[in-house]
Amino acid sequence: MQAFVDFTNGIIWSPALIYLCLGAGLFYSILTRFVQVRMFREMWVLLFSGKASEKGISSFQALAVSLSGRVGTGNIAGVAAAIGFGGPGAVFWMWVVAFLGAATAYTESTLAQIYKEEHEGQYRGGPAFYFEKAMGQKWFAWIFAIATIMACGVFLPGVQSNSIGNAVEATFGSGAMIDTAMGTLSFAKIVTGTIVVLILGFIIFGGVKRIASFTQIVVPFMALAYIIIAGVIVLLNIDMLPGIIAMIFEDAFTPMAGMGAAIGWGVKRGVYSNEAGQGTGPHAAAAAAVEHPAQQGLVQAFSVYIDTLFVCSATAFMILITGAYNVHGAGDTFLVQNLGADIAANGPLYTQMAIESVLPGLGNPFIAFALFFFSFTTILAYYYIAETNIAYIQRTIKIPGMVGALKLVLMAATFYGAVKTANLAWGLGDIGVGLMAWLNIAGILIIFFMSKPALKALHDYEAQHKAGVKHYTFNPVKLGIKNATFWEKRYEKKMAAQKTHKAKD
Repeated sequence: MQAFVDFTNGIIWSPALIYLCLGAGLFYSILTRFVQVRMFREMWVLLFSGKASEKGISSFQALAVSLSGRVGTGNIAGVAAAIGFGGPGAVFWMWVVAFLGAATAYTESTLAQIYKEEHEGQYRGGPAFYFEKAMGQKWFAWIFAIATIMACGVFLPGVQSNSIGNAVEATFGSGAMIDTAMGTLSFAKIVTGTIVVLILGFIIFGGVKRIASFTQIVVPFMALAYIIIAGVIVLLNIDMLPGIIAMIFEDAFTPMAGMGAAIGWGVKRGVYSNEAGQGTGPHAAAAAAVEHPAQQGLVQAFSVYIDTLFVCSATAFMILITGAYNVHGAGDTFLVQNLGADIAANGPLYTQMAIESVLPGLGNPFIAFALFFFSFTTILAYYYIAETNIAYIQRTIKIPGMVGALKLVLMAATFYGAVKTANLAWGLGDIGVGLMAWLNIAGILIIFFMSKPALKALHDYEAQHKAGVKHYTFNPVKLGIKNATFWEKRYEKKMAAQKTHKAKD
């Protein structure tokens, strides 16, 4: 199984996908005139301006849900893997992916808002919806929907729960070894997997409102706590910081681990972590209640900065400044070996050891605690994404019990990931991420060349912003955007209400 997974990943994560991710980010950065820089202040203002409605969640809640998908095990274990296999220079390429990816995140999330629908009293949207409406290719939308249900409902939850299980075991020990139908498992992992699944079930059976309410409290709190701990470690070693930054930039363009390895691992883990272009973020973006589609696109662009430039960078600086890493070379060789050869790079141990070396007694429990919440909220986001794509499919084919089956399968995958080894979980997760990225980036590029809806929305929003309007409107018909039925009806209702109000006056 592992050999098949590795072979499949070699095809999916070929250099072509790496160039596609970087190229799409650069393409949209140029076309939007680097919206991720120009409108940074507006992103911050919009973050706290929206309000929830009966059918939608607030901009901040949508940010929290999408951040719960972005901020996960990739920020702790994924950064360690990027450094372990790509060298310190991989961190630079993660930054590049984040900077360019912010423009991609704006584009895909704005598309999700433009083409969203109201489904059973909730706003729903995402790549499957905009592929059908903007591209007119329902078959392509179905392929994405099915791939996403498999990725988010089956493959990816195990990656997150695997890191939780490993972190708990490293902190509290494995306990007794128990023979089960799944093989010999540690008692600690069995207990951890059971607790995670029970809490998960309680929340996902409560629907998207419960998911949003939980994530809007937990995600900001844990991200801030994590950055504070990293800040303390950096300050205690502040004299080393200039050298670490120089090493990151120098290694990004030198063959320490091979420039290709640095770029490859940096881009792979960057896409895995911040999810820009992957097609997951647009699902939460579509659920937000906003006045104009571009508003949520800008908020989602900001979430990429939070994920990579803050949280991922915090992990990287902790690992590099304390020297708690190895860099793997060909075969069993090491280009840099600061730790024992048995310390796995694709887990949380680098980060735990980094904190433990500076703040003894804190590293293991803190990372276990952080990974639990980061990874758990990411699993919640995966459920919501998979459920949204099931909702898309049920617009055409009503299959009773699909959502219930998704919940059970996702809970089973979560438990499996918590108790089994890491390599297979990461490999399956990489397949899921890669498939979604291929489909989504190709799709949004085709949509751009067909009608440029996200760019038209940005120009419209900027024009209204410059005019100083108090309440934004979005008229897709005027902008030449077709099939944006939700916004067409909303604009018509607003105009009708204004005419009625004037008539009464």
